[in-house]
Amino acid sequence: MWNDRRILDLLGIELPIIQAPMAGANLSDMVVAVSEAGGLGSLPCALLSVDKAREELSRIRQKTSKPINVNFFCHQAPVFDPEREAAWKLRLKDYYMELGLDPAMPTPPSARAPFDEAFLSLVEEFRPEVVSFHFGLPRHDLLGRVKDTGAKVLSSATTVEEARWLEGEGCDAVIAQGFEAGGHRGIFLTDDISTQVGTMALVPQVVDAVRVPVIAAGGIADARGIVAAFALGASAVQIGTAYLFTPEATISPVHRQALKGAGAENTALTNLFTGRPARGIVNRVMREIGTISELAPDFPLAGGALAPLRQKSEPLGSGDFMSLWSGQAARLSRELPAGELTKRLAAEALAQLSSR
Repeated sequence: MWNDRRILDLLGIELPIIQAPMAGANLSDMVVAVSEAGGLGSLPCALLSVDKAREELSRIRQKTSKPINVNFFCHQAPVFDPEREAAWKLRLKDYYMELGLDPAMPTPPSARAPFDEAFLSLVEEFRPEVVSFHFGLPRHDLLGRVKDTGAKVLSSATTVEEARWLEGEGCDAVIAQGFEAGGHRGIFLTDDISTQVGTMALVPQVVDAVRVPVIAAGGIADARGIVAAFALGASAVQIGTAYLFTPEATISPVHRQALKGAGAENTALTNLFTGRPARGIVNRVMREIGTISELAPDFPLAGGALAPLRQKSEPLGSGDFMSLWSGQAARLSRELPAGELTKRLAAEALAQLSSR
């Protein structure tokens, strides 16, 4: 029924819909629901310990035999800079005082685990059908062992140059991540976010530049977005923000409430919460410090100093000091279970495609 079956045949799925792996926002329940519905459920591991990831993968394998995706970050571990950390804490000092916190208190760790031998052992143990990466790819020996398990490899590109690089390094398909996407930019060949490209312009250029199938991501939350992506040459879509509205999402009540009022004009790219640019709903700390700050320590260390502020304010119903990740199409989302959302999106897209 789908004219372009390249992703369906490559990944062994029924519907060309990939649930975006959203670190901190989804675990096994969403993965199972989406995969059972015929899409590709994705487990993000960047915020999980190896033991927790093993626990979640065990649950997934017990509940579904359908293909799944396991996602990892590929960043380099940062070098701690005490002077930069001190300057960042100083910038946040007034907020600490306002909330009755000691600015001199120890900074909690802020961790995003990069793909390594320990995570590779999980891939070799559970043999997921798909393994995806963000911020490029792991080193050649690790990537080779991932491929030896039989997994298909995906990664995100935010430019044509990144897409070509990923294809050259052996990716089976490329995720073209437009500027509209929520969460972290997959940018890895440049630090210049001012030249990042929107989905409508990026996808067809990537399609023209690579031979592997292309997955469109960014600003897609309904059937119209899926149809548009296929018209641009994509073979599938990756959807994130729309799944944040499902009951399976593990986000906080504060984040859920913020999403309900999030228009495209209410989000911005910021490095305040992790040290890398990511799209989220504009809140107090972003307005007052600025969305991008040179003081923010390198990824993922920036979040450590903000953690006590979030811990004190979030229970009071405040999202002033927390990351509220969201893409620009939140307004198009619906509150449905993840499996039902997947099926409805596919059915509605097919109906529109068949009427053309």
